[in-house]
Amino acid sequence: CSGAGVIIAQSFGAGDHDEVNRQVHTALALAIAGGAALTVIGLLISRPVLRLMQTPDEIVGMASEYLQIYFLGMIPQMIYNMGTNILRAVGDTKRPLYFLCLSSVMNIALDLLFVVGFGMAIEGVAYATIISQFISAALVLVVLSRSTENYRLTWRDLRIDKGIFKQILMIGLPTGFQQSLTSFSNVYVQSYINTFGSSCMAGWSSYSKIDQFVFLPMQ
Repeated sequence: CSGAGVIIAQSFGAGDHDEVNRQVHTALALAIAGGAALTVIGLLISRPVLRLMQTPDEIVGMASEYLQIYFLGMIPQMIYNMGTNILRAVGDTKRPLYFLCLSSVMNIALDLLFVVGFGMAIEGVAYATIISQFISAALVLVVLSRSTENYRLTWRDLRIDKGIFKQILMIGLPTGFQQSLTSFSNVYVQSYINTFGSSCMAGWSSYSKIDQFVFLPMQ
C-alpha cells in the first residue's frame, strides 16, 4: 500500500493521467488479490501458530475463533488501506482521516452492542472489527467510484499491470520488511509471555493498550 501511494503521487504530480489510472486499478486489484490470499493463509495457519506461540489451552479455542472471524475481513481491510493511500497520494488527506475516525468509533460501539448488549463473547469483538472494516472499505470505494478525477475507479478496468506491480514492490517491500521485523519481534515476546498463563497475558494486553495511547503523541 505504501509503495502504491508513492508511485501514484509521483505520476499525479507529473500530470500523467493515464499512468495514474493504470496505477490505481493495479493497486486495487492487488489489494483484493492480497486480501484473498491473506484470508486463506490466515484461516489455515491461525490455530497452528497459536500452538507454536504456546497459547494456554483454556484460551486457545477463543483465540482461534477470534482469528478465524478476523481473517474474513482481510479483503476489506486491504481495500481500505490501499484506497486511503490512493486518496492521500492525490492530496485528499481529510476523508481518509474521517473514515478512520468513523471506523474506530463504530468498532467501539459495536463492541459494546455485541458484548454488553447481546451477551456475545469473543466472537462479538471479532464481528465488530470486520463490520467496521467493511463499512470503511465501502466508503473508500464509493469515493473512488464517484470521483471525476483521473484516479476514478472503473470496475471493468481492474487488472494487474506487471510493470506497475514491479514498481510497487520495489518501493513497498523494504517498508513492509521493516514493519514485519517489529511484528515478528512482538510475536516472539508474546510467545514468551504466554508461558506464564492467561492472567499474565491479560495483564500484558492491558498494558500494551495503555502503552499505545502514551506512545502515540510522541510518534
